[in-house]
Amino acid sequence: MSGADGFGDSLGLNTLVRLGRRRHAPGPTPLRLPVPEGMTAPLGCDAVAVPDLIGQQIVPRLPRMGCVYADGSRWWWIVPSDSDYALSWPAPAHYAPGALVPRAARLIHRSEGTVPYTPPIPLYLALCRVTGTTPDWSRSISA
Repeated sequence: MSGADGFGDSLGLNTLVRLGRRRHAPGPTPLRLPVPEGMTAPLGCDAVAVPDLIGQQIVPRLPRMGCVYADGSRWWWIVPSDSDYALSWPAPAHYAPGALVPRAARLIHRSEGTVPYTPPIPLYLALCRVTGTTPDWSRSISA
């Protein structure tokens, strides 16, 4: 049933998760990293930020780089939406759903092709390598 009685108008789990992620603390309005002209983002956009010095160390470890933005102290890597699903990005990385960032950033690397994404798993592994963090799936499970 659907309609005025409210049955059938329920929100799915994916919708609830996305709505929860879009809530943010009071403060300055975040800015969305723009997708460069001529590109499309069929998988949505999130962003992963790392300090600029770590970003420079990650670059040679990636098989392919998507669009990367810099805001003066951090590099922001565009990844497909939900690239944090079942994955904890290691410190000092910051995951930004919706590619919402606290201040303006400029494009420092444009992806080849028509999509802005850096593949998230190679980015995650490169970040783990540079920070000396064991990837989540390699950690032992304690009882």
